[in-house]
Amino acid sequence: MKKITFICTAILAAGVFSLQAQDHRFVEENPTKPDKTEFWDPEIRVVSPGKTPSDAIILFDGKSLDNWETVKDGSPAKWKVEDGAMTVVKGAGNISTKQKFTNYQLHIEWRSPIEPETLKSQGKGNSGIFMQGMYEVQVLNSYQNRSYRNGQAGSIYKQSAPLVNATSPMGEWNTYDIIYTAPKFTINGGIDTPAYVTVIHNGVVVQNHTKIQGTTEYIGQPKNPVHGAGPISLQDHGNPVSFRNIWIREM
Repeated sequence: MKKITFICTAILAAGVFSLQAQDHRFVEENPTKPDKTEFWDPEIRVVSPGKTPSDAIILFDGKSLDNWETVKDGSPAKWKVEDGAMTVVKGAGNISTKQKFTNYQLHIEWRSPIEPETLKSQGKGNSGIFMQGMYEVQVLNSYQNRSYRNGQAGSIYKQSAPLVNATSPMGEWNTYDIIYTAPKFTINGGIDTPAYVTVIHNGVVVQNHTKIQGTTEYIGQPKNPVHGAGPISLQDHGNPVSFRNIWIREM
């Protein structure tokens, strides 16, 4: 029995030592040597950068909608795929990724169609990108097309206006790089930590670690239903907005 106790104690001590070796709480007070504050393990994972990082999940490759489904009934997505882009088909409905995500870096490019000047405000180039299927980053033709400030391109819809308007002219491509952190909930259904999002629009920061207040409702106040991982969803608002080069990195 003593031998077994000794072995268990030794294993426990080794585990604690290993933990302490990487835990800054166990750094000696006022160290006099530089290596006392240097941490080598675990080694940082290597990701090859580039137009698409080596660890990215390709959500749309410009060829098929195999990774997407119709939100309403889970049937195959019915948007048009042509010339490396997918385009909203009016009436086909919102589409979502089949895969669900929590925290991530999302890259997506979008283009407003050439539409007549008779269309104004929210009626022009309107779509949206939904984090976890419920928190919308607005897509809109906001180039020389004024709308309510918390509903223009780059806004957290009906919540937070973008810092600036960086929208490209009709017919030109826009790029969103979105850093998203999902909300965390308490065991009794309360919010432990809210969702946060950073949005870079055409290389310009338009949302800087913005708190998401809850679901992005068209009418009424945000709601905060308890949920887990969710899809990336794209909106059919009736305008033939196009998307391409969609990839995501889980964090």
